Amino acid sequence: MRVILFGATGMVGQGVLRECLLAPDVSEVLVVTRTPTGVHHAKLREVTLADFTDLSPIEADLAGADACFYCLGVSSVGMDEAAYTRVSYDFPMAAARALHRQNPDLTFIYVSGAGTDANSRLMWSRVKARTENEVMALFPNGYAFRPGFIQPTHGVRSKVGWYNTAYTIAAPLVPLLRRVAGNYVTSTDAVGQAMLRAVRTGFPRRVVTNADMG
Repeated sequence: MRVILFGATGMVGQGVLRECLLAPDVSEVLVVTRTPTGVHHAKLREVTLADFTDLSPIEADLAGADACFYCLGVSSVGMDEAAYTRVSYDFPMAAARALHRQNPDLTFIYVSGAGTDANSRLMWSRVKARTENEVMALFPNGYAFRPGFIQPTHGVRSKVGWYNTAYTIAAPLVPLLRRVAGNYVTSTDAVGQAMLRAVRTGFPRRVVTNADMG
């Protein structure tokens, strides 16, 4: 299996990268990034991209992929709709269209979020819903992953400082959360494993929630 990964330096992407590198049936992970991951592994190859709305400079590198795990995203805090749309719609759809030209049967997973809704009053929710819908319309094997609370595992860290503080404070409560609200809690390794499962066997639903990821 050859996997392309966007957002490998973010919290979710770090966990997904780890699981891909550990998986015996993954032969190569191509990370598309602006900054190096700092990870060194025989399976890992990195290509840099300056403009995520234009994948033509790396189009040859995209050939032969079986899956794309799109984990690149930002918080909507302090962003207007145009800026947020550029990152959360324009970037992933540019990747989706470029990869569709290479392999329309590719498994494309877009990491969205719990609460995504096209009719929401929340700007981020509407933008992500638009991306979800267009990814799933483009790819028969397209999925929207909607994690809720994600526990970082195996040393994974968020690039957002206050996220790390929040996760550190919440860490002792995670076992309790799993007991009383297990369907709303997952982990970075579980997300990565669920993505690989989507490629191997698929999911019965194309919108995948915490309850499906485990």
